Amino acid sequence: MWNEAEHVDSLVVDLAAQDFDGDIEVLVADGGSTDGSVERLRAAAERHGLFVTILDNPARWVSHGLNMCIRAARGDLIVRIDCHSAYPPDYVRRCVLAAEETGAENVGGIFIPRGRTPMERAVGCAMDSAFGGVHWSRHRSAARIDVDTVPYGAFRPDAFRRVGLFDESLVRNQDDEFNLRLRLAGGRVVRDPAIRTYYTPRGSLRGVFRQYYEYGFWKVAVMRKHGRIVSARSLAPLASVVSLIALAVLAVWFATGRLVLALVIGAYAAGALAFGIAALRREQERYRLLPLVVLVFPTFHIAFGLGMLAGWGQAALERFLPSAVRRRIIR
Repeated sequence: MWNEAEHVDSLVVDLAAQDFDGDIEVLVADGGSTDGSVERLRAAAERHGLFVTILDNPARWVSHGLNMCIRAARGDLIVRIDCHSAYPPDYVRRCVLAAEETGAENVGGIFIPRGRTPMERAVGCAMDSAFGGVHWSRHRSAARIDVDTVPYGAFRPDAFRRVGLFDESLVRNQDDEFNLRLRLAGGRVVRDPAIRTYYTPRGSLRGVFRQYYEYGFWKVAVMRKHGRIVSARSLAPLASVVSLIALAVLAVWFATGRLVLALVIGAYAAGALAFGIAALRREQERYRLLPLVVLVFPTFHIAFGLGMLAGWGQAALERFLPSAVRRRIIR
């Protein structure tokens, strides 16, 4: 948690309403909130009879906070919770049930965007589309299935004893990296569609751009650490951005380049329109959101692609330039 005063009251309501018939320990790592989050959290917890232990996370990074909670946790299952999300009353119970019945080291469920403002709802529609965000999954079966990663996750403590804690050098993608490590060590990550998490998307294109730029940038760090491509799909935005840059350069000098660039942009726009309409129908949203959804798609892709480009650029600097020169360039 860091400056989440807007969300802590509803989070406490969700946690207090859990129908799990067992002991629940609530640990919150706060990154030095300055908006009254801690005070509001304590007051809400007292109103609902929920005992909460608040840990100080001066580093503020998610990975540091997660690791602090994991070290302090005493339960048989460690269920990760995020302040930006909402959880139905059966969330913890279904996580426990899935962990017991599958024996998996990490279980999770379906990640459902749920916006309040028009922009948040448009971002949610784009995220829940095959054309859209990094959180979309091709797995749509109604049965439990082994996957690469899940939102947040509920972990057996043995998972951390086996492969260690979350990588504290990663600002983003620490969950993807941990799940990759877990699977490489023979562990299982299982998605149960009965487990549902409701997520509040970013409410501005600027916020979306920054979020997805960071996803792309830190995806490179995960790939470099493990020496492998995490997923071929994650390279598509990078390929698109590089292709557009190359075509834009060619278009300055050659008519053929301008024609190809126009065809590519036209095909992309047609795809964005088609998938945008399909997303609005699926989410039962009004068609007046279509222009926003169409704008969100390229924001996702360009931000993610530029982030990866910057990540590989930094990797090249670290590899080929002396440290003194590198520091001068970064300054």
